[in-house]
Amino acid sequence: AVVLLFSSYSLCNAFQWIQYGSINNVFTRFYGVSAFAIDWLSMCYMVTYIPLLFPVAWLLDKRGLRLIALAGSALNALGAWVKLGSLKPQLFPVTVLGQVICSIAQVFILGMPSCIASVWFSSHEVSTACSVAVFGNQLGIALGFLVPPVLVPNLEDLEKLAYHISIMFFMTAGVATALFILVVIVFKEKPLHPPSRAQALVQSRTTEEYSYVQSIRRLLHNANFLLLMVTYGKVWPFFCAISLSAFLPFHYPGEEVNAGRIGLTIILSGMVGALISGIWLDRTKTYKQTTLVVYIMALVGMIAYTFTLSLGHLWVVFVTAGALGFFMTGYLPLGFEFAAELTYPESEGTSSGLLNVSAQIFGIAFTISQGQIMDHFGTKAGNLFLCSFLFLGTIMTAFIKADLRRQQANLDNEQMASWTWNAEAGPHLFCEQTWKSFQLALRKRDGSASVPLMLCVAEVMVQASAHHQQVQSSASATAGSDFIVAVPDEALRLGINLCSEFAEVALMFLYISNS
Repeated sequence: AVVLLFSSYSLCNAFQWIQYGSINNVFTRFYGVSAFAIDWLSMCYMVTYIPLLFPVAWLLDKRGLRLIALAGSALNALGAWVKLGSLKPQLFPVTVLGQVICSIAQVFILGMPSCIASVWFSSHEVSTACSVAVFGNQLGIALGFLVPPVLVPNLEDLEKLAYHISIMFFMTAGVATALFILVVIVFKEKPLHPPSRAQALVQSRTTEEYSYVQSIRRLLHNANFLLLMVTYGKVWPFFCAISLSAFLPFHYPGEEVNAGRIGLTIILSGMVGALISGIWLDRTKTYKQTTLVVYIMALVGMIAYTFTLSLGHLWVVFVTAGALGFFMTGYLPLGFEFAAELTYPESEGTSSGLLNVSAQIFGIAFTISQGQIMDHFGTKAGNLFLCSFLFLGTIMTAFIKADLRRQQANLDNEQMASWTWNAEAGPHLFCEQTWKSFQLALRKRDGSASVPLMLCVAEVMVQASAHHQQVQSSASATAGSDFIVAVPDEALRLGINLCSEFAEVALMFLYISNS
């Protein structure tokens, strides 16, 4: 229910983002402003996101998911109601204000899919859940292409036009308000029990142990994550969808309707690609390989689109655009989940937020640069410009190392759990395995999984001490002699007699070595 509710208000926010651009000519005439001014109603989403990401990510870490969900859905509804005050041609500044409020709401929404998936779903479902969360945003964009032209026809009478615009704004505000009420009632902070051992370790971390500034520094010193940030920004599909459909009238005059359908095809096929990507990741856990293959196929799709656009066959353009959207949008959940793996145990909200900052920066730069190239050299040159950056992104993706920290933490903790369960097999076997687990953790002390390993080792040691005391009290002579014979002297000294001191010192040692 949580991921579906998030997907729904994300859909509503994405719809409000694209509702102006899909009928640009109608709003240009109604408000008496330039097409560039209407374009900035969409561009403000990109501009707003960049400076507001960091305070919102800090708020997510300090106050949790529920507050972020409430803020995002509330601002989304507020922006929709403000737009209802702009139903006269001279009230364009009011519609700008409403859209800016919606763009602020987007900051509380866009980077949340991977965070919600990690908090609420197990390691075998997390990628699929992330793709479902992304699905809502894509569906909102698709509806933004499809619904406004139906609700708001291009009429000459401005009063009738205002009436049709009011219908669209009222419907949007009503849906946004209903979703906000549902968030208040349904959306919870987290489940009663952590869905995975990796998430349990993250939730066990106290506020005093976590520094948001240090987290940002660690992310920006993570070479693999930095490569992913750059490559993710180059594949941002929303702006590609808009620019691709804008190419069509140059080669197919009078096909403005099909230009919108091309954009819709890209989004719809991308929604399918996002779902398939999430399901595939949950089944295979092949993050690096899948990301690289999808990136290569996006490049191939872009090249195919570039060289088939001018052939004169519209159906070919639909096919190549659909294939391009399938892989480009399918990359969205891949990027979020790969980032969560590379940066564990850092906050998924922070890592995905940085990915989106990269996307906004590249989106603005590509929109301006590509427009200039198209004006001076034509549409093929503009497309080849995109292809060149996708090619560079493919090479950079190949250099990302598959350092799957979250997956390794889950695997290590499952192994520790199996050792803990064997406590009932006898004190000697239990303590031998405990000692081996401690040695394993020490050998991995410079790896990403060492702290999760040591947390489990400390837990096992505590249980070993309690079990040993129980054995001594019930059959001290026999059980005690077996116990001492089976366990190395050093293990007995560290793990039994000084169990609590050992756990605290070992944890501090490994925490410092990993910081």
